[in-house]
Amino acid sequence: MAHKTVADVMTPVERVVAARPETSYKQIATLLAEHRISALPVLDADGRVIGIVSEADLLAKESRSQDAPTSRPAASLGEHHARRKARAAVAAELMTSPPITVAASTSVAEAARRMERAHVKRLPVVDTRGCLAGIISRADILGIFLRSDEQLRADVLELLVDQFWIDSAGWEVQVDGGVVRLTGQMEARSTVQIAANAVRRIDGVVAVENELTYALDDTKLRPAPDAPYGPVFDTWHARHS
Repeated sequence: MAHKTVADVMTPVERVVAARPETSYKQIATLLAEHRISALPVLDADGRVIGIVSEADLLAKESRSQDAPTSRPAASLGEHHARRKARAAVAAELMTSPPITVAASTSVAEAARRMERAHVKRLPVVDTRGCLAGIISRADILGIFLRSDEQLRADVLELLVDQFWIDSAGWEVQVDGGVVRLTGQMEARSTVQIAANAVRRIDGVVAVENELTYALDDTKLRPAPDAPYGPVFDTWHARHS
């Protein structure tokens, strides 16, 4: 079962609202308001993403407009940056550059981490040439958690039984509101740990309540010198042969 990628949830390039370097302050403000978005990418003549303009960039002008001029001989780098934003009139002067972007093949989880680290709400999606391919927002990422409990339960069973080859006898899966509850018994303690960790990584799982027990604590066993597969295999083979 593959994790969802940015390509699965992004808004495609045909529907992305973008600006050019010469787009005026007022035009940008109008686009943000009309489309109810918080930021838009800035594209060069070849469609490459060269920056991004957000509501915060526009607000810099208003927040600085009432400031009294300062006579300090030297201002900080941040002060100079704020003044430049306040004087900006077009996208090329307003935008944050270089922009933080993602590829369409990036996992949704990684896109979320980049948004969190950068404190942004939207990320342009680019191809190998740096051209705009789409855009992904926080809302797109949160949409993953709208998957039904039935879908999640099916994914859990597919992952553990079909991909990890964990015998389905002796344990159960229940899902309520995106919270997965694992109950019953598995063969070994390491299998329980693997199962719980794998389920946590399924797209759309909110939390995992791991109530599984195990027949063998294999984390404290050492394989015999001539055992090719280790204690778990030896124990399973002894019980089932």
